[in-house]
This record gives sequence, C-alpha cells and structure tokens, in this order.
Amino acid sequence: MDSHLVVLLPVAAVWLAAGLLADGLPRLERACSIRRRSGWLLGLVLSGLALTSVVLVAGLLSGGDAPADRAAAALDVAAVPALVVAVCTVRRVRRLWAGAGAFATAPDTPAPYGLRAAAAHPLMGLPLQVTALLAVAGMIAASGGDQLTEPGVTGPAITAGALGILAVGIRHALRHNRLSERARVPEPASPGATRALHV
Repeated sequence: MDSHLVVLLPVAAVWLAAGLLADGLPRLERACSIRRRSGWLLGLVLSGLALTSVVLVAGLLSGGDAPADRAAAALDVAAVPALVVAVCTVRRVRRLWAGAGAFATAPDTPAPYGLRAAAAHPLMGLPLQVTALLAVAGMIAASGGDQLTEPGVTGPAITAGALGILAVGIRHALRHNRLSERARVPEPASPGATRALHV
C-alpha cells in the first residue's frame, strides 16, 4: 500500500465512523445513551479535524510530489465541509452532550423529543457525512482509480454524489422537523388537574 494511502485511510475511517454515529443519535430513546454517544462523537469529530488539518498542513509545507502532497491533494475537496464541521457541528455536539447530561442522572430517563430533535439537526449530521463521503472519494481517487478522471465518468460521478448529498440533507431536515413538532406538542393534562380547572 502506498504511503499516502496509509495516511488517508485513518482519516477517512474516522470521518466515516463520525458520520454513522451522528446518524444514529436521534434514534436513541434514553438520555444517558445520547450523552454517551455524543461524547464519543465529539472525540471522533475532534480527531477527524486534527488528522485532516495535519495532513493539509503537511501537504502545504512539503514540496514536489511527496506522499504528503498526494494525501493533501486527496483531502482538498473535504476541507470545506470539515471547516463547516469545525464552525457549526462541534458547538452543537458539545451542547447536545451537556443537554443530555442534565437528563441523564437516572439511567432509564427517556430522552425528550427536544433533545432528539437537536441530535437530528441538519448541521449536526450532514457536514459530518459530507466530509466522510468526500474523504472516502478522495482516498479512492488517490488509490490510482484513473477511471474516475475520465470525461465520461467524472460528470455522472459528480452528479450522483450531489444527488446523494441532497437526499441526505432532505432526510435530516424531515427528521428534525418531525421531532421538533413532537417536542412542541403539550403533554396531556392529568384527570385530577382537569377536574380542578372545571371546579
């Protein structure tokens, strides 16, 4: 295996794990599970940002056709969504982790819909999954897949990737809206409270 692929493989693996973990957060029904997994997610996100920035800086500092240059060139396309992760997603994951901690004092405390809606926010999962997709695509291109750069393949591949990202974004938005609507529905009043109101 080429040395630049050895560098790219852990970067892509960390981003892929973070994207999968973020996708499963809104499905968790216990606050302690959301707190634990959001802590893991925060660690993965910070690791992915650190690895990506190290590879990109090493590519800037080295000259010529060194392995660091090839690894950085493969991650160039993932730099923009990684920046969105650094600006938006890290703060949201930290707030989710802290918010889940307020509810997770008992192990069986159910996660409120508001907490699950925060976990389903498009700026939580979408930038992570786009970064993972582009990091994996860069690794595949750097592995010598010259077929991806042919004129008849590049256009359809970019179109399929853009449509996939759009579908993931729509899915995140719909799931966030559904959980937000459930969080706004007031809980039914107890029968005793209803009788007290009528007296």
